[in-house]
Amino acid sequence: MRKTYTNCSVEYIASIIGSKWKIIILRDLLTGTKRYNELTRSVVGIAAKVLTENLRDLERDGIVKRKVYPVVPPKGNILLLIRD
Repeated sequence: MRKTYTNCSVEYIASIIGSKWKIIILRDLLTGTKRYNELTRSVVGIAAKVLTENLRDLERDGIVKRKVYPVVPPKGNILLLIRD
């Protein structure tokens, strides 16, 4: 979905998180930090590619943050950023 730059903050936020999957991903992240596999299990019906694309979009927009640990095999956590 394209971001709409407007003076109305509600319209702007809706343009960022307007997809069905992003809203469900954010709902699941409200309870705390999750790993990728936890999200794939909790967001029923989403393809891995779609989940990855939506997480990248949310990370690029500054809504979520991905923390990667330098271990083998790779480990990472995804957390919701709350701003005042």
